[in-house]
Amino acid sequence: MAYPLPDRPIGRHPGWPAKLPALRVRAGVVALRPVRLRDGGAWSAIRIRDEAHLAPWEPTLPGTWIQRNSSIEWPGRWLQLRGAARRGTALPFAVTVDGQFAGHVMVGNVVREPLLSAYVGYWVDSQVAGGGVITAAVATVADHCFGPVGLHRLEATVRPENAASLRVLAKLGFRQEGLFRRYLDVDGAWRDHLSFALTAEELPRTGLTGRLIAEGRATRE
Repeated sequence: MAYPLPDRPIGRHPGWPAKLPALRVRAGVVALRPVRLRDGGAWSAIRIRDEAHLAPWEPTLPGTWIQRNSSIEWPGRWLQLRGAARRGTALPFAVTVDGQFAGHVMVGNVVREPLLSAYVGYWVDSQVAGGGVITAAVATVADHCFGPVGLHRLEATVRPENAASLRVLAKLGFRQEGLFRRYLDVDGAWRDHLSFALTAEELPRTGLTGRLIAEGRATRE
């Protein structure tokens, strides 16, 4: 369903916490909920196994990939994410497929009036990649952001070489706005990124999830 954009958000961080409606896609039933402390084991196992799948697209950080993604790192990250969510600056969602942790959609840098903007980032388990999971997850989160959260603009930046992520944004109707030269230190070097955005006025009447359903890419659960 489409959500009307509120004249003014109610409260400090409307729309959080939230468990969002599920969609069925080729890979299974996709649902979103706030990240949990007990997600650490699954988070670590997927990310360590999927280093080759994920590392080329993620910011350069201290330590090895295994060190940064070990299960002992998760409690600290979870506390940071929970704190940002409580302050109203982020919406950190876990993606589940058939009830199992499978990835993450992060809405960050939430800014209220007069901008009403945020960015969206995402990753997904390689074992369900290509099955419509992350497209459905980002669509569901975007509808939530333009609805109960009360945002006006959602942005995304992607390396030009990241064909899979570019396909996700194209399916969802994000508009390319430009190229950021040497924008972010990713995988050991300063990388160019393409910038994309979607505003509330560009949202289909039925929302992004409604469009996926109309196109036969998903069904409601």
